[in-house]
Amino acid sequence: MFAKAFRVKSNTAIKGSDRRKLRADVAAAFPTLGTDQVSELVPGKEELNTVKLYAHRGDAVTVYVSGGNPILFELEKNLYPTVYMLWSHPDLLPTFTTWPLVLEKLVGGADLMLPGLVVPPAGLPQVQKGDLCAIALVGNRRSGDKSSPPSIAPLVVDPADLSDDKESVQVDPVLQGEEEGNGETALSEATSAGGQDQDPTDSRTLQERMDELLQQCFLHALKCRIRKADLPLLTSTLLGSHMFSCCPEGHQLDIKKSSYKKLSKFLQHMQQEQIVQVKELSKGVESIVAVDWRHPRITSFVIPEPSPTSQSVQEGSREQPYRPPDIKPLYCVPANMTLLFQESGHKKGSVLEGSEVRAIIINYAKKNDLVDADNKNLVKLDPVLCDCLLEKHEQHTVMKLPWDSLVTRCLEKLQPAYQVTFPGQEPVMKKGKICPIDITLAQRASNKKVTVVRNLEAYGLDPGSVAATLQQRCQASTTITPAPGAKDSLQVQIQGNQVHHLGRLLLEEYHLPRKYIQGLEKAPKAGKKK
Repeated sequence: MFAKAFRVKSNTAIKGSDRRKLRADVAAAFPTLGTDQVSELVPGKEELNTVKLYAHRGDAVTVYVSGGNPILFELEKNLYPTVYMLWSHPDLLPTFTTWPLVLEKLVGGADLMLPGLVVPPAGLPQVQKGDLCAIALVGNRRSGDKSSPPSIAPLVVDPADLSDDKESVQVDPVLQGEEEGNGETALSEATSAGGQDQDPTDSRTLQERMDELLQQCFLHALKCRIRKADLPLLTSTLLGSHMFSCCPEGHQLDIKKSSYKKLSKFLQHMQQEQIVQVKELSKGVESIVAVDWRHPRITSFVIPEPSPTSQSVQEGSREQPYRPPDIKPLYCVPANMTLLFQESGHKKGSVLEGSEVRAIIINYAKKNDLVDADNKNLVKLDPVLCDCLLEKHEQHTVMKLPWDSLVTRCLEKLQPAYQVTFPGQEPVMKKGKICPIDITLAQRASNKKVTVVRNLEAYGLDPGSVAATLQQRCQASTTITPAPGAKDSLQVQIQGNQVHHLGRLLLEEYHLPRKYIQGLEKAPKAGKKK
């Protein structure tokens, strides 16, 4: 339906009465949503628009847009979730899992056949004819906004248990193409290609494999990432900042799929083996307070080598590790300061570094014999310095200035600029002051807090990559939306107060200077609920 261009008829904000009706309609159409979730989808005061449009075939469609993203659309009095809504509510509809190559065929208009499905051990979802369903890819249950797709841990999915039945399954119209064709033959070819990477010789259950992966990531983190100076270490930080990053390429660590179910239970088991000691240093918050790095489990642990495939990816197409840009403050000479700088060969618009400005001021004072004979720390002000540096009310009262005050006033009168040099690229000069990465907390429906971070692009950071990293570290959903009032800029939103995780990521891993980050003081205090 939306594969081709459509025509927008109107775009209006929703009134209060219509919001209440929409909430009721959403609750009736999607009974799996709780009251809080419905209120979050259809907020009482935040921006929510109704867009009426005509699809290319002439169908009249009503789209509900929240925060710039379409979340629902209505066709023939039936409500459907958009893909963006499924990103934030992956359990909204019964979900069928398939391979990436199969999805390409579906987008082209083919029907989804059972040979194209990955069948989990518990069997396929129970659906009736006409039920809405969603389609997700192997390894990612999220089927977002207009940025890079986020990732969420898959449900229980076992390698290629493919059925021989050829019955069709109805697809969520959001994912359904509008052209017929390709059909079963194309899907069968895609299914064969999609299953090549699975290991059918591994007879262990998913729970057994997850137990092994959990212990591997735990031992890897203790052996390579945790030091005595890091202790005591919050158990949530151990998981979010260390264990997840030790997960091998192509795997997803999900404690809920292990036999332990919870991190606390797993750590209790590790404490019984005397590998670590865990204590509740504040109410409800556990920390690792001691590690026995001489324990045989740690000393004998061999760090897994990357597979040849992942090595080639790292050497080839994979993004290089992030390195912060070199940011140098600069100063431009405005028209009212040209008299002071023309003796040194500069004119209006000249760009200078702070050290150059200081040298020019010193040379000007000495050349014009302005250094006070009785106090070498003072500079007499001639008419040029008076006009350039003094306020009107100071013109007849201030006759001398200390060196530091002279230079400081001069820098303040110049127009700010800065030069950004990213690794391997030519320097870029921009006027104005560089805006810091801005971290704020906001209140959402049902009194829930979210963390919002803006202006990542100015420092060469991809909001999609940052969102994906934070989602894994914080174990919280993330969304990417256009930043209000900023053209071509995106903001990342994470559920809960995640300022602590953001700070560690930006300062310790991305090595950004603290002066370019504002909002770090909003991190939750120890012992307080986030």
